[in-house]
Amino acid sequence: MSPMQWTQLLDPQRLGAPRRSASEPARSPFHKDHDRIIFSGSFRRLGRKTQVHPLVRNDHIHTRLTHSLEVACVGRSLGMRVGDSLRQVLPAWAHPADLGVIVQAACLAHDIGNPPFGHAGEYAIRDWFGQPEQAHLLAPLTELERQDLLTFEGNAQGLRVVTQVEYNQFDGGMRLTYATLGAMLKYPWTVADAGSKGKFSAYQSEAGFLQEIAQRLGLIQLDTWRWARHPLVYLVEAADDICYALLDLEDGLEMEILSFNEVAELLISIGEGAPADYTRLASASRRRRIAALRGHAMEKMIDAVTLAFTQQQQALLAGEPIGDLIDLCPAPVAEGIHQAKRLARERIFQNQRKAKMEIGAFTTLGTLLDTFMSACFALDGPNLSYKNQRVLALIGENIPDASWPLYQRYRRALDYIGGMTDQYAVDVAQEMSGRIDHR
Repeated sequence: MSPMQWTQLLDPQRLGAPRRSASEPARSPFHKDHDRIIFSGSFRRLGRKTQVHPLVRNDHIHTRLTHSLEVACVGRSLGMRVGDSLRQVLPAWAHPADLGVIVQAACLAHDIGNPPFGHAGEYAIRDWFGQPEQAHLLAPLTELERQDLLTFEGNAQGLRVVTQVEYNQFDGGMRLTYATLGAMLKYPWTVADAGSKGKFSAYQSEAGFLQEIAQRLGLIQLDTWRWARHPLVYLVEAADDICYALLDLEDGLEMEILSFNEVAELLISIGEGAPADYTRLASASRRRRIAALRGHAMEKMIDAVTLAFTQQQQALLAGEPIGDLIDLCPAPVAEGIHQAKRLARERIFQNQRKAKMEIGAFTTLGTLLDTFMSACFALDGPNLSYKNQRVLALIGENIPDASWPLYQRYRRALDYIGGMTDQYAVDVAQEMSGRIDHR
């Protein structure tokens, strides 16, 4: 089996573009990808979507938007550092900055398909479709279509957003380059290979795009609908791991779930000490002190991940599963990340207020799904009720058509629900339940 080639993996051509776009001085096709994502409505709405803590009033707590921007910054550094270390094997036209912006763009879009309430929203949608009373809604679908709905996946929804929903709707979407799309495909397979964790990057509706992207990039095919990862996916994943492991702790400190000392000690352990000028911050606020420690720890992590990627380059090009790059880093980094994740699991994710809000997410999304899925199911019936007509009209220009297959109708409704912000989902669900604010 031939290894993947950087010349193909960095393909600057665009999915769905009718012709090659004209080049611009000092602005590569990958910079255009970055800008298209930044200016999209789906990206903007991440500012009102949960990262960890739903519907908080503290402006210092991360949203999906601030998280994505920070992941993109780390990803850009990783891409540029790796690009610099691999100059001799990259195509002549490729600059380290190209790898940096490809990874940066993929990082910006890595959560763009997340529904309201983050992972709790994913679980709520999966749970709703899995209830026995919904069986009749799934009965007409194929087995793989049913599995798509029973395993709602933010990664797969993200691919749908960038290839279908935004800009050139259902005609290439954002028309991103194949290189950026490849770096987004954390799980380049369909639900058929999702496994027990339910992880995959393409619904049946985007399986053709997955195949096209994989073939253009020369990804190694492992099964009928499964390919080896693009090597740059590992940098996107590492950037995400670094940010959510460390910044979840900052949020925990901000919400007074964790203490300053336990967060500071962990950051000092990862950074193998504090920054040289840390003592001058002795009288500074705890936010400034934690920020200094976090920046120093991140530098250590970026160095370690860059080295791990460079050492694993041949294995990555051969499509070998190497696990997480973080696990291949020196002990202070690898163990520090795992300890940070463990602390978040045991203390932050179990917080009572967070648990209550996530339970509320099930109620909110249950109301929306009850309403929209029933309307989609009834759409091709003999007499569509006035209520269902009004429900479907809320979807706007992407309203499903009665002539479409049922799976396609469901996907359009899920595009609408999945694109909602947390607060908008709550507002719509309450209004549909008759609880109308008359202010």
